[in-house]
Amino acid sequence: MSLITTAGLSKSYGSVDIFSGLNLTVPPRSRIALVGENGIGKTTLLNLLADIESPSEGKIQRANQLKIGYLPQKSSLDSEKTLWEEILTALEELIKMEGELKKLEEMMGQTEGSSEELLLRYGSLQEKFERLGGYTYKSRIRQVLGGIGFTPEEFQMSVNHLSGGERTRALLAKLLLAPNNLLIFDEPTNHLDIEAIQWLEGYLKNFEGAVLMVSHDRYFIDQVCDHIWEMSRAGFETYRGNYTAYLDQRQSRWERQQGIFEAEKARLVNELDFVKRNIEGQRVNMARGKLRRLSRRIQAIEQVGIQAIQGKSWSKLSQDVHTTTSMMSPQEAHRRIAALKNPSKKPQLVNMSFRTKKRGGDLVLRTSELEVGYQDGEKALFSVPDITLLRRECAALIGPNGAGKTTFLKTILEEIPPLAGEVNLGANLDVGYFTQAHRDLEDKNTVLEEIERVGNFQSENTARRYLGAYLFSGEDAYKKVSVLSGGERGRLALAKLSLSDANLLLLDEPTNHLDITSQETLQSVLSDYPGTILLVSHDRYLINALATQIWEIDVNEESLIVFEGNYQAYQGNLVEEPEPADPLPELELEPLENYKDVKSAKNKALAADRKRSARLEEVEERIGLLEEQLITLGEKLANPPDDPALVASLGHDYREAENELEELMIEWEILQNELAGGDVN
Repeated sequence: MSLITTAGLSKSYGSVDIFSGLNLTVPPRSRIALVGENGIGKTTLLNLLADIESPSEGKIQRANQLKIGYLPQKSSLDSEKTLWEEILTALEELIKMEGELKKLEEMMGQTEGSSEELLLRYGSLQEKFERLGGYTYKSRIRQVLGGIGFTPEEFQMSVNHLSGGERTRALLAKLLLAPNNLLIFDEPTNHLDIEAIQWLEGYLKNFEGAVLMVSHDRYFIDQVCDHIWEMSRAGFETYRGNYTAYLDQRQSRWERQQGIFEAEKARLVNELDFVKRNIEGQRVNMARGKLRRLSRRIQAIEQVGIQAIQGKSWSKLSQDVHTTTSMMSPQEAHRRIAALKNPSKKPQLVNMSFRTKKRGGDLVLRTSELEVGYQDGEKALFSVPDITLLRRECAALIGPNGAGKTTFLKTILEEIPPLAGEVNLGANLDVGYFTQAHRDLEDKNTVLEEIERVGNFQSENTARRYLGAYLFSGEDAYKKVSVLSGGERGRLALAKLSLSDANLLLLDEPTNHLDITSQETLQSVLSDYPGTILLVSHDRYLINALATQIWEIDVNEESLIVFEGNYQAYQGNLVEEPEPADPLPELELEPLENYKDVKSAKNKALAADRKRSARLEEVEERIGLLEEQLITLGEKLANPPDDPALVASLGHDYREAENELEELMIEWEILQNELAGGDVN
């Protein structure tokens, strides 16, 4: 049975219809991503399914025993408790059972010859407690909190002392640990760095319930989801598969719809041609009859669309179509056929482009013994091996939040001096910088005034046409920058950047706040960009499509790790053999002797990984023994002996083994993460 089923679901606010007639199902263990342009109604639909709002029309049927965990896009916790205490509130049932078990153990230890009823009660409760994960809940809390980016030192911090993003993560942790069988998430990767997002991907893949989410993170959707719900102004579509499969299927549907439209329009033109040739001849009655049918069909297409009339007789169509005229004139029919447009479900696209005014040198960037940080800091944030970035390459700079990615960009731009070493930029470079906070936008200006600051437009109409390409149409041009949404600010910043004609782009989170359609467009445009890109982004889909190098800030080693290849190869710890490059006759580079230092660092890292691997084998062996021991003890406790002291001893041994297993599981996870992120090939 489906967890949620809707029939004819509609929602409107006043006279504004958000969506109508939705028939949806959420099956058990499904992984569904809801996609669509900003403002289309995705959050409204989630609110309805989560029982936060009520539909205007239609029904929502929810399964019995359905427990929904809902993470709104704008959410946080408000609590005087510590983080650990607040998370425990998600497991109240288990904690209550744990207290009852301890009381029963005390009663059995104090009473000689405990009653059979007491023993049975203890055994039944203990079996349920184990089945619900009672002996592992503390280790699961540590794993979840650590997975989404909290350190053990933060576990005892007051929730009210956490930042807004940290409170959202705390709520996410509660939802993951609570006994929910449907998780509904609105932008769950907000406030998570790449490492935490990867952990969440793994967690959701193994989650026993269902997941329904809205996310702009295409890579996250690709890894987690097996169904895509697409909302558009033309309707609602369902696709099977992950995000990549959705792109292929969507393109096929668009092409099929275009083919149907063109074939139908050609058929109408042919029928009208027959009418024109025979309306005044001997076959006038046949021509007039055909014109009547043609008139009805044109009106049906205008009202319900070509897709809706396919394979339907007029008797069926007449229920949905209101004809205003029984027969048009041939001239009117010709005009209305020509005016028919394919009601394509393609979303409105940003029509952006990035050009370069001049060709820069082949050497774009080189560093020497560079250390990045702030002058008033106690030490450098990280050191940088001597790196080289060449023309038309794309380097993706990744690392945890707060690692110093933006600081590195500012160091390259000479806004912040290096603590040591130097950065050398190549010749003939025009640098374009997209800042994460869009700091170059003036809130007091209108959108039109802001674009006129950087563009040499011949007239206001020319500037407005340019803004229209970035989806600022009509009165949008006169909006104040201060009232723009995050997505609108991002599009305006990209519109300004496009006018710079830069041949080196420094992009700090360019896809933040952009809907998926705009992300796809930006990716396509940057793929064709003839210049060089240094990209800071959490958008792994974008990174994988563009990057030729991965620069990762390792906060533990306080150094930058350089990987030659795309993100997928980096993730798989694969080393791709570089294809022979075209000769660059103008390129004259000094020998880079510091590559020896890099090789030495790699050798040290390999040695460290060998030690970790050996320890990992020891830990896994001990974990296996403890798991077998817990199974044996659990079986004995499920059928407890008559001796109360022996039962209490078995319970004590179980808890001791479980505590040791908790500690080893934490060590195992740390070793796995270090090996996954630290292999150097």
